[in-house]
Amino acid sequence: MIDAPEQTETAIPLCVDLDGTLIKSDSLQDAFFQFLRRRPIEVWRIPLWLLHGRARLKQELARRAPLDPARLPYNVAVRTFLQAQHRLGRPIYLATGADTALARRVAEHVGVFDGVLASDGATNLVHKSKLEKLRQSFPVFDYVGNARADLPLLQGARKALVANPTLGLRLGLRLGHIPVAEQFIDQRPPLRSVLKAVRVHQWAKNILLFVPLALSHQFSLRSIGAALAAFFCFSFIASANYLVNDMLDIESDRRHPSKRLRPFAAGDLPGIAGIALAVLLALGAAALLPTLSGTFGFWMAVYIVVTLSYSFYLKRIAIVDVLLLSGLYTLRLLAGGAATGTDISPWLAGFSSFLFLSLAMVKRYSELENLRERGLTATHGRGYLVTDIDQIRSFGTSSAYAAVVVFMLYIARPDVIGLYRHSTRLWLVVPLLIYWLNRVWLLAGRGELDDDPVVFAMRDPMSLAVGLAVVALAILAV
Repeated sequence: MIDAPEQTETAIPLCVDLDGTLIKSDSLQDAFFQFLRRRPIEVWRIPLWLLHGRARLKQELARRAPLDPARLPYNVAVRTFLQAQHRLGRPIYLATGADTALARRVAEHVGVFDGVLASDGATNLVHKSKLEKLRQSFPVFDYVGNARADLPLLQGARKALVANPTLGLRLGLRLGHIPVAEQFIDQRPPLRSVLKAVRVHQWAKNILLFVPLALSHQFSLRSIGAALAAFFCFSFIASANYLVNDMLDIESDRRHPSKRLRPFAAGDLPGIAGIALAVLLALGAAALLPTLSGTFGFWMAVYIVVTLSYSFYLKRIAIVDVLLLSGLYTLRLLAGGAATGTDISPWLAGFSSFLFLSLAMVKRYSELENLRERGLTATHGRGYLVTDIDQIRSFGTSSAYAAVVVFMLYIARPDVIGLYRHSTRLWLVVPLLIYWLNRVWLLAGRGELDDDPVVFAMRDPMSLAVGLAVVALAILAV
C-alpha cells in the first residue's frame, strides 16, 4: 500500500468504480438485456463487436441501448459517503470499465465528480490498465471497488474501500493481506433475492393443473403422480420465464413504484445469476417431461413460445396482452387434462377464459390507477393510456359476470348434476364468486389492490376465506 502522510485526507483523490460499487448492478449486463429487449433481431451483432474487444462491445451497447442514470440502483451508502466527501472539497473521480458515454451521464447525474476515467471503445479500462491510468493521473489515490478485478487497484491505493464485496474479492483481500479502510453495504440477502426472483408464490397459479382431475372424480395414484409431475414441470418453466421477463424488463421496472424493488431492477441479483437460475429451472422441467404425455409436452411448448413472445413484444400491444395472460390460465387447464388423461369441458374452458380475462384486466386497471395517482399519462413498455381506465374497467367487470353466468349454466347441466349427490349446494358458490369478483374490482377502484391479483388473493384473509368456503362446498356437494 502507498503511504503519503504529507498530504491531507481531503487533498487525496478518491477514485470510485461504477459497476457493483456506485451502482449495485452491472451496467454491461443491464445494457445487454436492454438491447435484447429493444432489438432482438440484431443480437447477431454482439459476437462481431466482441471480436473487436469488450471496450467496443460496451460502446456499441451504450449507443444502442442507453441506460437512464436517474433510474440506476445506486448503493445508498456509497453515494452518501461521496456526497459527504464532496462537501469537504475532496476531489472525486469516477474510474470505471463502463463506456465513457454512460460514465459521463452518471457523473453528471450524481453531481459530485471532478472527472471521469472510462473505457473509450478501444481501451477497456479494467484491471491493470485502470491501475496504470490512475497512477499516471494521480501519484496517490484512494479507491472504492467491489470485485476481484479491483484487487490490483485496491492494493495500489493508499486506502482500500469496498462496497458490497464479492466472495472473490473478500478472499483476495484476505490472501493479499490488504487492509480495508471502510465498507459500504447496501444489499439484500442473496437467498431472499433468489426466492423473490423465482416467485415461488406464483406457483399457486399452477394449481389449475389439478382442476381437470378434481372435476373428473376419477382419482388414482398414477393420475395424482402425473398431476404432481406436471405441476412442478410447469412451475419450473414459469419461474424461468419470470426470470427472463424481469431481466428484459429492467429499465421498465425501474420506472415502476413497486417493480423497481425486484431483484434485477434493484441490483440485488446480477443478470448472470438470473441466466444460470433460468437454465437450472429449465433443466429441472426437462428432467420431468419424459414422465408425462406427449400432449402435455405440446402444451408446454405452446406455453414457452407464447410467454417468450409476450416478454419480447406482445406485452406492448393493448388488449392482446390481457388476452394472452388469460389464455395462459386456460392453457394450464388443458395441460393438466393432458397430463392426467382427462377431457376438458368446453364449459370449464369458457368459465376460465372469462374469469381470468377479468383478473388480467383488473391488473392493468390497477396499474393505470397507480399512474393516475402519480400524475402520469401512459404506461412504460405497455400499450395503455390513463384515459383507457374506464374502458378497461368496463371490459373487466363484464368479463367477471360472464364467468359467473357460464358457471351457473355449467352446474345446471344434467351430466354435472349426476356427478354430485347434493349438487344444489354448488349454487352457494355463485354468491361467493360474485362477492369476491365485485370486491376485487371495488378495491381496485379505491387504489387498494396490488397490481397482481394473484399476490393479493394469497395475502388477503377474506379471499382465502372465500376460497376455503368454495372448496368446502364442493366437498359437501359430492
